[in-house]
Amino acid sequence: MIGDVLTSSILFEAIRKKYPEAELHYLIYPHTKPVIENNPFIDKVISFHPQKYKNPFNFLKFLFKIRKEKYQVVIDVYSKANSAIITGFTNAEMRISYKKWYTSFLYNRVFNRNIKPEIEAGVAIEKRLQFLKPLNLSPTLAIKPKIYLTEEESLKAKSILDDKGLLGETSLFMISVLGSSSEKTYPAEYLAELLDVIVQETSGNLLFNYIPSQTEKALKVYNHCLPGTQQHIHLKIFGKSLREFMALTSYCDAMIGNEGGAINMAKAINIPTFAIFSPSIKRINWNIYEDGLKQVSTHLEDYFPEEFKNKSKQQIRKKTPALYKKFKPHFIKPYLIKFLERLK
Repeated sequence: MIGDVLTSSILFEAIRKKYPEAELHYLIYPHTKPVIENNPFIDKVISFHPQKYKNPFNFLKFLFKIRKEKYQVVIDVYSKANSAIITGFTNAEMRISYKKWYTSFLYNRVFNRNIKPEIEAGVAIEKRLQFLKPLNLSPTLAIKPKIYLTEEESLKAKSILDDKGLLGETSLFMISVLGSSSEKTYPAEYLAELLDVIVQETSGNLLFNYIPSQTEKALKVYNHCLPGTQQHIHLKIFGKSLREFMALTSYCDAMIGNEGGAINMAKAINIPTFAIFSPSIKRINWNIYEDGLKQVSTHLEDYFPEEFKNKSKQQIRKKTPALYKKFKPHFIKPYLIKFLERLK
């Protein structure tokens, strides 16, 4: 996923500072590439096409292509069956990943995925930083994920917003209107209530993060908003690509809405965020660099801890629709208002 790829990119900066002459490659899914474009610490990006490599012959050809690179160190952050096979096939001297009973034999340095946070960066960062230990790098080194926009991308986004008069004294907010799936998406009618609050408190303008195929879902949120709020929503302005979305976001005062890749991207361009976590996601795993001031999140567990006590991930996922129903806007509104006040 995009958030995973962006977060894992911190390893490149850390390694480059310790080993400036090293050649560093990143193996990723093609759709995630925009978040690491222009990263000065990555020498080469290798795309893994899941549909193409379902064919055993194609996958075998890919494995031999990777082996020819003669890697000395491979860090497998994905830690799934196919990435474990790739890692093992490299014959790298050092093969690093998470400890799992069914793949550990393919690595020679493994680490526990279940850790308690010790630094403000958060568990998602700390789990990755521990992979640096075999390379004699400090696991407490806090390097933030960064997105590198070009001047041309920034100027184009500025021009789009200027043409619509959205870069004046009035606040501008990017709304993470949809999660990556239905179980990670706050109910439309609830989110609309929060958008009403944003406009009432700030008189700000709102942009929606969506793509054309999601228009119907975005409109569902829009249609639940008060008429006065709708006048502040600019549905026709959206990122035609992931890079354009990030460039538009860089001019916003904050990103507000569903937790996910969009929130992680906003953090990587130093934009304040207010994230609403899905009940099915453990907040401790993804509330990276939260300070309770300009990087804030909320989770149903804050209000109904008994719903999560002694429950497995599978049990919670089955109950997600019902849990979302309990996550009513009135729980979130006071914290959202305080967040908005701190932005003034």
